[in-house]
Amino acid sequence: MVDKTPRTEETRDAATRKRRWQRPSTLPTPNPVPGLKFRWIRTATLGSSDTTNVSSRLREGYRPVKAKDHPELHLSGNKQGNVEVGGLMLCSIPAEIAEDRMAVQAEAAQAQSDAVEHNYLRESDPRMPMLRPERSTRVSSFGND
Repeated sequence: MVDKTPRTEETRDAATRKRRWQRPSTLPTPNPVPGLKFRWIRTATLGSSDTTNVSSRLREGYRPVKAKDHPELHLSGNKQGNVEVGGLMLCSIPAEIAEDRMAVQAEAAQAQSDAVEHNYLRESDPRMPMLRPERSTRVSSFGND
């Protein structure tokens, strides 16, 4: 016996659909914690430790994340118990410090952009301007006006 249900009346439950495979991330993402931002900090490059970078980030306010505090990452910690993967250590920073840091960096980037633009326009010569004004066209009639 053949099922004669029209195809338009057939439905597939969302639960039966397969989720498309995605490549797993090399660095695991910790569960969000209110008031904290996470960032992976470089601790080593090509087998050489980068203590200068780590100490710089610690002075900025980053703190190493302990493996025992984030069991969802399924990682064992290093000797100090910090979450570390392939020369990168997971660190956290209070959200207000991170937002303030981003604002300061955005201001510095804008100041640099303004300085380049000002310097570029300063060297413009009226006889040969670097930025040409936008040209416009006019239509005029000949003869019978």
